[in-house]
Amino acid sequence: MSLLFLASFCFAPSIMAQLPENSDSELARRIEASPPLPFIETRLSLYSSFSDWELGAVAGVAIGRSEDIYVIQRGDKADPILVFDKQGKLIRSWGRGDFALPHSLRLDSRGNVWAVDAQASKVIKYDSTGRKLLTIEVSPVPIDGSSFRGITDVAFAPNGNLYITDGYANARILEYTAGGKELKEWGHPGKGTGEFELPHGIQIGPDGIVYVADRENGRIEKFDLNGKFMGEIDGLGRCYALKLVQGVLWTSVSPMGEAPGAPGWLLKLDPHTGEILGHARVLDQRQGHALDVSSSGKVVVTAGNGVLSFQQN
Repeated sequence: MSLLFLASFCFAPSIMAQLPENSDSELARRIEASPPLPFIETRLSLYSSFSDWELGAVAGVAIGRSEDIYVIQRGDKADPILVFDKQGKLIRSWGRGDFALPHSLRLDSRGNVWAVDAQASKVIKYDSTGRKLLTIEVSPVPIDGSSFRGITDVAFAPNGNLYITDGYANARILEYTAGGKELKEWGHPGKGTGEFELPHGIQIGPDGIVYVADRENGRIEKFDLNGKFMGEIDGLGRCYALKLVQGVLWTSVSPMGEAPGAPGWLLKLDPHTGEILGHARVLDQRQGHALDVSSSGKVVVTAGNGVLSFQQN
């Protein structure tokens, strides 16, 4: 049996005050001035009965209705998509041969799994057992010598349409019907209003506001469903993942002056004003590529070859 390390601790003020070397001091000051979130952090114990089983880099994570944990990972000693029960035991997996570069996954309101391939630039829809239902191939895919050259994330609009961030080369947002028909797109590279430098995560509120994590511009941009710019939350550092739940916008960020995946923060934001409502330090390397939040308030964040869980103390 392969067992990932399990650790649990409560954030103490002394730990929260630690800052990574060469971090952006103004970003750190603003974040650390917000209230520490009353969380206990746990590195989830994710295991399988297969002796040669092992997770590679975990790129995406989602919480199912029964608080099962869905992950998408890049190692060759396990299937790309795996589902674990509350105790961390692997209960099913699938997707081997379906992906060139697994990048993210989301669960829709019916429990279907939408998984993103950032190299082949496609999103695959499965049911909760792994049966393939739909594949959307997003083109054109620039040939630039990089494995990261396609789409990054998906979100679901109130009318059931699908919105996709095409981030690694095209810097745009696309809208599709639930059946996979392309409707429109907007955006292009740049630092100005409505422009992107690697749109990496996306969420849509019940009011139809589209939130985009513009990673390398250090901000979250807001649009209506037609792509009209509605404002931004800036000065966030490198912004990776988004989850909008119960009127709160959660995001994972790290300092712009450090390499991607450097230790950073889990932030709780007011989506309307951009106010930082609370923070938790994430000291792991390769942290925060993706996150999810359950209806009970449990937050899960990718970190290296595993997943961190943040729960109320």
